[in-house]
Amino acid sequence: MGQPIVNFGKFLESLRGSMSLREAARKSGLSHAYIRDLELERNRSTNDRITPSPDTLQKLSVAYGYPYMDLMMKAGHLVNKDLALSPAKDAEAEMNLDLKHVHYIEIGNKDATYYTGQEKLVHSIESLLDFSAFLDKLEEHNFKKLDADLYVNFNQIRHYDERRGMLFFEEDGTGPGVTISAIRQRKYHDLIVRNVAVNTNKSLEFTFGKSGTPITFTASEKNV
Repeated sequence: MGQPIVNFGKFLESLRGSMSLREAARKSGLSHAYIRDLELERNRSTNDRITPSPDTLQKLSVAYGYPYMDLMMKAGHLVNKDLALSPAKDAEAEMNLDLKHVHYIEIGNKDATYYTGQEKLVHSIESLLDFSAFLDKLEEHNFKKLDADLYVNFNQIRHYDERRGMLFFEEDGTGPGVTISAIRQRKYHDLIVRNVAVNTNKSLEFTFGKSGTPITFTASEKNV
């Protein structure tokens, strides 16, 4: 890991240029308040210094049309020697890990932690040279972002505790679980329920119309 350039926040503001904060928010999927905090390099609520994560930089890269790897270097997440010593290759191959067996991934500023049920594997973020391609790979394997830095494999969810907002990877709700944010619980509730049914070969019952007549679908009859 390196050091961010001096006045990195001002640099982000210059990339935004004449684009309004709300337009930048629409293009990036970030809140306009958070984008402004990044430009000021501090959380205006707590006055704590903040640094954008690789995931945030990927979104800003798309919104501003600026090379992702250049942003990663200017933010201090990568240095030139990282690019020189590591060949550009698919992120999944870099990890040498089949994502379909991973339950969830936690992504921090310096590393990504993979949880497979049997083990926990930690890899340096510096090895993920093409981080945007890595995020695309997660989407292909049915991972969804369920908290700020939490990506969960929906193909592995086998129990959903709606009241506590928790997901488990054992059908009886034992073993390690993850807590999801309330906003994403609301967004993905129906999808989580359907995936649990498919993953456990259970059926779902839905009620349609004024008659309230229940209609049951088996997992094989649904498109998830």
